[in-house]
Amino acid sequence: MSNWTQICSLSDIPNLGSRVVQTTQGDIAVFRTDGDEVFALHDKCPHKGGPLSQGIVAGKTVTCPLHGWKIGLQTGDAEAPDEGHVACLQTKIDEAGVVWLGLTAKPAC
Repeated sequence: MSNWTQICSLSDIPNLGSRVVQTTQGDIAVFRTDGDEVFALHDKCPHKGGPLSQGIVAGKTVTCPLHGWKIGLQTGDAEAPDEGHVACLQTKIDEAGVVWLGLTAKPAC
């Protein structure tokens, strides 16, 4: 069985926005950067559990809409001076522009 699940087309995720995917691990926020890179994080800020999917994407960070914590999309780490971590999952985009979500944590995340 494959660890990859087809999510949507890249164009279905708003530029500098996100889409929420429900999994057995909980809600996963799939983010798209202005460079069409795609990242996936659990949809809970490490601070107070705010919905990261409703945050603002800038560069490779998302700002939590509740208290302004910035979370790195590549690492899931909160930017200093804040401290905390959000689990992140693997993503890939195939030649047809379809976004896939890996159902295991990223090795370095």
